[in-house]
Amino acid sequence: MKIPREAPAIRQAAECLADIFGASELAEDTGFEVRTNDGLKWDAVFSIRGHSFVLEWRRSGSLGPVADAIRRLRMAQSSFPHEVIPLLAVPYMGEAAQKRCEQAELPWLDLSGNARIVVPGIFYQNLGHPNRFRRPGRPESAFGPKGSRITRRLLMEPSKAVRQRVIASSTGLNEGHVSRIVGKLLEAGLVAREADGIRATDPGTLLDAWREEYRFDRHDVIRGHISVGGGESLTHSIAKILSKADAPHAATALATAWLWTRHAGFRLATVYLASHPSAGIKEALGFREEPRGANTWLVVPNDEGVFDGVEFVDGIRCVHPVQAYLDLKDHPERAPEAAVEIRRRLLRGYDEL
Repeated sequence: MKIPREAPAIRQAAECLADIFGASELAEDTGFEVRTNDGLKWDAVFSIRGHSFVLEWRRSGSLGPVADAIRRLRMAQSSFPHEVIPLLAVPYMGEAAQKRCEQAELPWLDLSGNARIVVPGIFYQNLGHPNRFRRPGRPESAFGPKGSRITRRLLMEPSKAVRQRVIASSTGLNEGHVSRIVGKLLEAGLVAREADGIRATDPGTLLDAWREEYRFDRHDVIRGHISVGGGESLTHSIAKILSKADAPHAATALATAWLWTRHAGFRLATVYLASHPSAGIKEALGFREEPRGANTWLVVPNDEGVFDGVEFVDGIRCVHPVQAYLDLKDHPERAPEAAVEIRRRLLRGYDEL
């Protein structure tokens, strides 16, 4: 289904709100007018059963546009009459955006039938409806394999603005590709164009938006077993053999989290390889390909950008903390704890959901 234009979308949102309250219709509230600091009106103001709502519409329920709407609502909320309730409406609210709204205590609804409205005297929650506006095929994303190089570059030095030409040269992408991806990030409110270049408006939100779309299984993951002790000794053994064979590599996920933080013990060692391991490499590692009970994942990435920012930790080549944090999303064992620790200790200043 196609996403409606703004005016009919707002009408549909109003109908959804009326259904939630069991009313036949909403009354447009003309008793007050709410404007933002830049003089723009909100999309709609409604009254129903003694409650007044200021509605803000966004065409996307992904994290970037939702986080931007939350910031805008919070900045202007002091100008609302005390009894007015801010309400965000989107076609379909993504999981990460739902969490961000809950954290911000912001009521929301979507045109797919989902909603969470929790305010004094009102508790309404209805989740789990599928996206009615999903289009066939996979639309081009700002976080595709090559496009992710741009986000990674911005997050590696989040306090610095970077010119698009510099981004192109440092990521190996042509300027046209960089311009298209930056345009998508700008549209989503995830980056801003400043006098000295492009900068993440909120590094934590940009990281969360990327993580929302990130799928580790889009890499080529070869699962198997190596008969070496625990995860730490296994990782050192793998790194030593690959270095001796002059095979470009970098540890990630649980192994990297342990090397940096010593927080969460692990069994599974995950290592990126620049190319598929030869029979000789597998033999040197003592690697048996066996998914069941695997303690080693040899991973050929879908883009070489995963190696950007690699550094040595305790003598082992490790991916940048941003990449390790992403990879932990789809790992077993104590991966959630390890991700929290990486973000707390190595990605300081990144707000977390």
